[in-house]
Amino acid sequence: MPTTRTRSRIAPAWRGPFRHRNYRLFWFGQLVSLAGTWMQSIAQAWYITELTNEPAWLGIVAAAQFTPVMILGLFGGVLADALPKHRALMGTQVSLMVLALLQAALVATGLMTLPLLILMAVLLGVVNAIDMPVRQSFFSEMVPEDEVGRAVAMNSAMFNGARVIGPAIGGVLIGVIGVAGCFAVNGASFLAVLLALLFMRAEELRPAPRTPRPRTVADVLISLAEGVRFVTRTPLIALCVFVIGVVSGVAMNFNVIIPILARSVLEIGAPGLGLLMAAIGFGSLSGALAVTMLRQPRTAVIIGGAAALGALSIVAGAVSGSGAPWAALVTGVALFGAGFGAIAMAATANATIQTSTPPALRGRVMSVYTTVFAGSTPIGGLGTGAVVSLIGAPGALIVAGGLALIATAYAATRWRSIL
Repeated sequence: MPTTRTRSRIAPAWRGPFRHRNYRLFWFGQLVSLAGTWMQSIAQAWYITELTNEPAWLGIVAAAQFTPVMILGLFGGVLADALPKHRALMGTQVSLMVLALLQAALVATGLMTLPLLILMAVLLGVVNAIDMPVRQSFFSEMVPEDEVGRAVAMNSAMFNGARVIGPAIGGVLIGVIGVAGCFAVNGASFLAVLLALLFMRAEELRPAPRTPRPRTVADVLISLAEGVRFVTRTPLIALCVFVIGVVSGVAMNFNVIIPILARSVLEIGAPGLGLLMAAIGFGSLSGALAVTMLRQPRTAVIIGGAAALGALSIVAGAVSGSGAPWAALVTGVALFGAGFGAIAMAATANATIQTSTPPALRGRVMSVYTTVFAGSTPIGGLGTGAVVSLIGAPGALIVAGGLALIATAYAATRWRSIL
């Protein structure tokens, strides 16, 4: 039985950030909204496989969604440090809700085509280029500085809890209310986070010092360069960004591989696709919760998580292509472990960067992180889609896992030289 002293050490890991009303509201609002987003993600992937049997289109749509983040994400960081984050988030969430409802209407009326789907993905990426750095740097305004690391980890747990809930529900609802219905439910889910933002207590926020709003192109470039320079001149942050960029680019394109794996290799249909994606999400949730138990981010978790992602991706690829009757079950278990490693890596890298960055620079520095994290997807998604077309989904998982292990080995060597 744990002693009182033991309980006092464990409790703050989950309770600390939740002592703050604004953070609680935001966390639960985002949980509902992101569950809807993951539901739409799996419905969209299934819809693409209905429109075309060419797996490369999954990568093309993923690239269309994340290319704007890669191009505009750093400018989003400039805005994150110059604008009131609370108000900026209201604007981005309304925009995302409108886009989801518009897609629902296009699918329901039969007007949706692949070119329109790509256009919607581009517009979504433009909004996310602003939303992501603002949202990531908003945590420090809801909790004290010494709780930012755990707030980030709890946010990762919430994100991946949504990844468990959303695909599992989406896989079932595709057959009940259709793809258009899933898009509409996602649109409605944004009301949760909008209400959370409306009910926050402004006097309890801790606004970071805002930079002067840039008035000219030169002002924007100067502000942007200040954030990039801080990243490149801080070896710990630079290495975190490298690991996230390379490993996520080669080994976290599950939305490109898993739909083909479920439909054409394992032949388990939309519900099976939902379960495989939920296995990744539940593993990610478990990884994020494990990270919340750490008082300080540890670089060993970043390396260990990346290595686990690579190794278990190889296992999932080898097993799913074996044709064994238990292949789907073991693949799901391996994907659970890959999800655990991926988010243990990403959440720890995120917390390391945030706790190592001055508040006035946090928006711009986090924009570098989000640009690399999300922006690596266009290249990785296109490459992964091409590999799936050439050697199949199981082979693509094996290739992705091998490349992740090579990148992890390089990062581990570099880390020893700077720590």
